[in-house]
Order: sequence, then C-alpha cells, then structure tokens
Amino acid sequence: MPVDLPIYMDNLATTRVDPLVLNDMLPYFADRFGNAASRTHEFGWTAESAVEDAREQTASILNATPKEIVFTSGATESSNLAIKGVAQANQSRGSHIITQVTEHHATLDSCVALERHGFEVTVLLVDEHGLIDLDQLADTIRDDTILVTLMVANNEVGTIQPLNEIGRICADRGILFHTDAAQAIGKVPIDVDAMQIDLLSLSGHKFYGPKGVGALYVRNRPRPQVIAQMDGGGHERGLRSGTMNVPGIVGLGSACRYAQSELDSEADRVRDLRDSLEAALTTQLDGTHLNGHPDRRLDGNLNLSFEGVDGESLLMGLKDIALSSGSACTSASLEPSYVLRAMGVPKELAQSSTRFGLGRFNTAEEVEYVTGRVVEEVNRLREISPRYRSAT
Repeated sequence: MPVDLPIYMDNLATTRVDPLVLNDMLPYFADRFGNAASRTHEFGWTAESAVEDAREQTASILNATPKEIVFTSGATESSNLAIKGVAQANQSRGSHIITQVTEHHATLDSCVALERHGFEVTVLLVDEHGLIDLDQLADTIRDDTILVTLMVANNEVGTIQPLNEIGRICADRGILFHTDAAQAIGKVPIDVDAMQIDLLSLSGHKFYGPKGVGALYVRNRPRPQVIAQMDGGGHERGLRSGTMNVPGIVGLGSACRYAQSELDSEADRVRDLRDSLEAALTTQLDGTHLNGHPDRRLDGNLNLSFEGVDGESLLMGLKDIALSSGSACTSASLEPSYVLRAMGVPKELAQSSTRFGLGRFNTAEEVEYVTGRVVEEVNRLREISPRYRSAT
C-alpha cells in the first residue's frame, strides 16, 4: 500500500493535534470566546466551566485532584516554576538541589540559574543505559537538600527512571520530589500518590494536544511552598498569573481524556511498530547500536547510531521522512548529544545517532517505507565514507 509523503516520525519533538482534540477546542475560538476570569456574565461562566472540566481531566490522568493542577504555557514554564519556586520558598531550610546530567535543559538551566544565586546543585551521573544509581541518589541527600528533580523519561533515548523508588527515597528523607513528565504523559501510567511525587511538569503538545499549554501538578496535602515566577492578577491560586488560554486548556484536558482511555492499547500498538522498525534496521544493517535502555524506555522511542554515518548527513538524505538527531530543543547545535556523551557513547557514534519517534498516527506501511529508505541511505553514505571503508 502506498504511503503519503513526507512521513512524520518525530513524535518525541511534537505531535499532531488529534482531530478529536481539535474538534473539542474549536468552539472556544469562536462562540465561546469568553475570559475565564470574567465572573459577571455567561461568556465568562462558560469559559470558566470549560477550564474546570479540563482541570478535572488533567488531574485524572495523574490520579490527582483538580485543585492540584496549575495551568501554564508548557513543561518548560512548569519546571521553571517548580524548581525556582520551591528553591526560593525554602531557602531558609537549605540550598541544596539534586538533578541528573541527562535532564532536559528546562531543568538543567533552571538549576544553573539558581547556582548564580547561591544554591548548590549536585548532578547525578547515569549508566550506559541512562539510568541513575539509586544508592548514589540516597547518599547524595544532605541535611540541607530541599529538592530532587528527576525526569520520568528521557527525551532523546526514552529511558524511564524508577520513579517509585525515587519517590520512596525522597519521601523517607522528607525531600520534595519534582519530575519532568513531558515525554511520559499519555504513554506511561503515572500515579502521583503511589509514586510519592510532589510536583510534576507536563506539556500538551507531546501527546496530541496543542502547543503553548501545559500544567504543573502541585501536591495539596502536604502542599509544597512555591513562590510564583509571574506576577499580575493572582490567577491559578496565585501561582501563575495571566489570562487563561481557554482553547488550549480545553485541548489539554481533551488530550488527557483520550490518552487515558487508550493508554494500554496505544502503547501496545506503538511498541509493536517500534520493535518492527528496530528489528528490520538492525537485521539489514551491520554496525547499528541502540542508545538507551533495551527494555525500560518509551514505547515510541528508537534511538540508533549507525557506524560510519554522520547523523546530520543521514537526515539530509531523508528529506521525505521527518526524524531528528536528538532533542528538538538542541537540534541547532553541531555538538554531539550531551545525553549520549553522558551515557558513555563514543563521540563518533553520538554524532551518528538518529531518533525515530513513533506515535498514534504512524502505520506499518510507513515503518516498511522508512526501513527501506534508511537502509538505502546508510549504505550510500557508507560507500562514500573513506573512514568506514578502511575500518571494514
């Protein structure tokens, strides 16, 4: 069966808005255009009601309560609010924060910003699969530690951290635990109570919702002290001021509802596609290396390095397929992925990495086409690579 070109297989960078989600959003751009903070007329009441429905839907996918959901512009803002807000509010208790070397830059750069204001940050190393050492985490916690911030799933290699164990370690020591769940929501079951998570960041556009909207979960009991990073109006219980993006929030809630209802079946289907692609490429191409954990990774993530092939050159040769060489947020950099280098991947292999992001709208026919094109292009590049020919 022919496929429509170009093929989109970069679903870890962003996803298409699901048509069902878009349909739910459309009325709030037109007839139901009111400001959710306008409490004196029907237009405002309608908008406010839609926001609160979305708050319930967003809370449900986390096993949280609606009052624990703060709407933001996305996971980057949420992580900034969580990390900086907790640090500033708890500075009298301590100034030590723990994170890991493979975190998203929203977390790492927030920590660097705090270091300029006197906070101390410990950055945990990871093993060859991208996992932290739980014993190292426990040993790193000090009397002045106020926050541990560790992501659920890595955006480049898909490695899933052991959240239950991390949450238990933090809870036992009375340390707040924040997690960046942008890549995980809608793909991995998240239960903030069972995992003892205090704060969690998410973005709508990573799971078939709109861009420009996200949320921060803030546990209610006991409620962490968080200082707002944006002033003006006192919206969202004083934590995030600004006129609410009603259509976006409706889309976020809708995306959560559909993702929750199809979580298991979609995971199985996407994993089957991913495994089929991985098996085909590794069978047909020698010198192919998997980056990330072989089992503990996102179902739609496949990060491969091809010996003797420059990753950027490979992407340039695959104009009919949307892929990436790593995180979309660092794709302008020519340096090898800091995530892969932290995992001990040699520089040449790190520079040859390609990230395949499979999702809801990919098909078996697309996987077959992508396999053929990648094999074709890798072989072409290897034929003109003196370094690869001499090595083989």
